[in-house]
Amino acid sequence: MPFSLWLSLAAVCAMGAMSPGPSLALVLRHTLGGGRAPGVVAGLSHALGVGLYALLTVWGLGALIVRQPALFQVITWAGAAYLAWLGLKALRAGRAGPLEAGAVPTTRRQAAREGMLVALGNPKLILFFIALLSQFVTPDMSLAAKAVIVLTAMIIDGAWYVMVAVGLSHSRVLPWLQARSHWVNRITGVLLLALALRVVAGPLA
Repeated sequence: MPFSLWLSLAAVCAMGAMSPGPSLALVLRHTLGGGRAPGVVAGLSHALGVGLYALLTVWGLGALIVRQPALFQVITWAGAAYLAWLGLKALRAGRAGPLEAGAVPTTRRQAAREGMLVALGNPKLILFFIALLSQFVTPDMSLAAKAVIVLTAMIIDGAWYVMVAVGLSHSRVLPWLQARSHWVNRITGVLLLALALRVVAGPLA
């Protein structure tokens, strides 16, 4: 995979990870309720779930491109519509949201279990990956290139939530994030809309 293409993949994966939602709320809750360690565990277990979804998506998309190119095109356009919907939803989001998650007592075992369940139990995650990875998967893609895609999605997701957990262990960080959560929503919304337009324009090259 060319480095410039990988940068595009990494940027989109980072955007998806940083977008406020139930995953961020989960890491916030476990960090505030149990400290840095449960928050980190929740983030890492969530990343494992993301990696599993990415693996299944890449594997399935590769076969679909070869066997059903017309169906793959339909899925790609549906994915673009989904990304656009996410972008509009993020733009309309106000200040209130997952950044206001309360502190509830928690353990590392609970954090590990819930981190994986939130990832695997979120149907929007698989739709996001289908819309995203359709721009990077080709019929002749090597196994190594597919592994790079899966590892990129998993590592970026895990790194972001570990950073969130570590940052939230300092009491001054949470108020700063709460005050600026609406800007995170707005920036994410613009980027998602731009990505939807790029999907309509055609596969990245």
